[in-house]
Amino acid sequence: MKNKIEILAPAGGFDSVIAAVRSGADAVYIGSKSFSARASAHNFDDDELIECVRYCHRRGVKVHLALNTLIFDDEMEAALELVKKAAKADVDALIIQDLGLVSLIKEIVPELPLHASTQLSVHTPYGARALYEMGFERVVLSRELSLVEIREIHDFCPEVEIEVFVHGALCMCVSGQCYFSAMLGGRSANRGMCAQPCRLPMKYKGNDHALSLKDNGSLNYLRELEDMGIASAKIEGRMKRPEYVAAAVTAAREARDLGFVTDITAERLRSVFSRTGFTDGYFKGEIGRDMFGYRQKSDVVSADSKLMKEIRNLYKDEYQSVEVSFKLTAKMDEKLKLSAADGSHTVEVESESPVEKAVNVPLTEEKAVACLSKTGNTQYKVKEIVTDISPEVSVPVSVLNALRRSALEQLDNKREICHNYRINDINIKEKLSGEEKYSNETYTVVQDIELISEMRDIDKIFVDLYGLSDTDRLTELKNSGYNICVEAPRVTFGNEKKVFERLKELRELGVNELLAHNIASVYMGKLLGYTVHAGFGMNIANSYTLMWAENYGISSAELSIELDIKHIERLHKCIPVGIVRYGYLPLMITRNAPAGADISCKNDGYLQDRKGEKFIIRKREGYCEIYNCVPVLMPQKDYNLNGEVFNVFHFTVENSVEKMKNSLRKLRKNLDFERKTHGLYIRGVKKLTIY
Repeated sequence: MKNKIEILAPAGGFDSVIAAVRSGADAVYIGSKSFSARASAHNFDDDELIECVRYCHRRGVKVHLALNTLIFDDEMEAALELVKKAAKADVDALIIQDLGLVSLIKEIVPELPLHASTQLSVHTPYGARALYEMGFERVVLSRELSLVEIREIHDFCPEVEIEVFVHGALCMCVSGQCYFSAMLGGRSANRGMCAQPCRLPMKYKGNDHALSLKDNGSLNYLRELEDMGIASAKIEGRMKRPEYVAAAVTAAREARDLGFVTDITAERLRSVFSRTGFTDGYFKGEIGRDMFGYRQKSDVVSADSKLMKEIRNLYKDEYQSVEVSFKLTAKMDEKLKLSAADGSHTVEVESESPVEKAVNVPLTEEKAVACLSKTGNTQYKVKEIVTDISPEVSVPVSVLNALRRSALEQLDNKREICHNYRINDINIKEKLSGEEKYSNETYTVVQDIELISEMRDIDKIFVDLYGLSDTDRLTELKNSGYNICVEAPRVTFGNEKKVFERLKELRELGVNELLAHNIASVYMGKLLGYTVHAGFGMNIANSYTLMWAENYGISSAELSIELDIKHIERLHKCIPVGIVRYGYLPLMITRNAPAGADISCKNDGYLQDRKGEKFIIRKREGYCEIYNCVPVLMPQKDYNLNGEVFNVFHFTVENSVEKMKNSLRKLRKNLDFERKTHGLYIRGVKKLTIY
């Protein structure tokens, strides 16, 4: 018998937890007051977390805690204290982005299930396989995948649970790869503080909201997802109101249990929140203009007070989802006994006084059943009542009611704790010992092999995989002394097999080093025998992730572009680390082109914001990158890292030899650029609030 797909609901506060549970959710995901990718939601403090887990477990609902932000060194101990509190509260799983944190959790609470956040940008079979082998029980896939691609991932790695977003907001950028908010305002999407610049007016090809997608509306695919073995159907929306949560969960339950969403439920869901309707474009593999929309006045006014009251009435009472069986034993001169069982737990209670002989009206089976069936406004629904009643005994109704309440209360207490995790104490600072490793090398990253003519003296020249198509030219340049390496694509939607085969060919041609921006590329590189270097897309932001990288076989790491100089200085560099000294930084990586333009068309362009700034658009193989309007430049004289980092030059938008040569000349002579930014190296990103 196949398992039912889980309906996983968002909850930014306790009101939303109640709305989700009473509407029929199987699990909820919440955030703490710190380290949550939705820092602007109400979220849960320590006491609220405990109460939330108790409330949900009593009702057979799981609680997943999102601890899905990048963590800096000076925050790691606080993050681990939160992990311990979550374990003591008995949460069912942690949703994690930071790979350094994963290694530590495995030591501190080894039995606590870990779910790989969508912030890890997993969208391929090898990515899911890599995370499963690292100890994740579940992978939350990127939102951009089609049903065909989701099936391929599940079939390739059936051992890992797959969680898929089926309703709610769609980010334009692949989750975990968006730096737009951080670069423009210091509010990092990887740290839970996204300012949502994609929802602001952005012009491209006649569309004034060229980065604003409609919400995902793929609930009608739940039966198909269930049939292919997907574990969980996830609803986005921890920052939305309880009425939205209730409407979305109700629609999901209908889609799963009935096979369709009723018209009235669909209309409520559309009215409570939409951006001019919904889209299932990613699921169908049909991306384009129809996927775009933004919140308009008509969308806002549809969510009026009458609608909200109507939805609240739907979840004002308990959702009776827990089946209970009673057994009543009433024997003369013995205490009245009542047992209650939910299939996993059994409790028994008894009266204070023995049962006496009836003077007037004896207790009958019908009377006992009628009384025990009154579970009232609780989560319990009666499955079975068995009675063993001696003739002519007397039992007051008040006694029966009291026993029923007592039995259900004890059953509640039994249901609260599901795991009882073992928690270990470790000194994480002791792990930051041993020799640090430095490199004074210079790396360059270029899009095409024809741009490297002036780079013979560069230590490592990483060329985009698709820029190495000319095998003869590659061999010629290698024989001339150029150290040509390969950069794997930052995303490979539905294209991983092709990428793997080309990487294999290049390895056979003598290309030995690989720059990898996601865990799937790291995994493939290791399989093929490359020396693997982690790119900035891996979001390595603390010493513990560097330790993970060393243990995983990564040779060096280009650090997160969200780190400032002070954080870089403090890192324990167990492998050589580098920074982007120069380059137009990608603010977004998107599967759908801005405004839904034809992604197969190789004509690039510019995205214009409200201030008239133009952001460079480059179309790649099956995806787009949107670059900052000015390059980041960190001249050597402006920071003091004493040779602790290597420099990386990114020539990713310079599409001619002349442009590249001019930029390289300025860098070699330490000359200034007319327009530039220091990125986040000086100002950093806004700090998390640590409670």
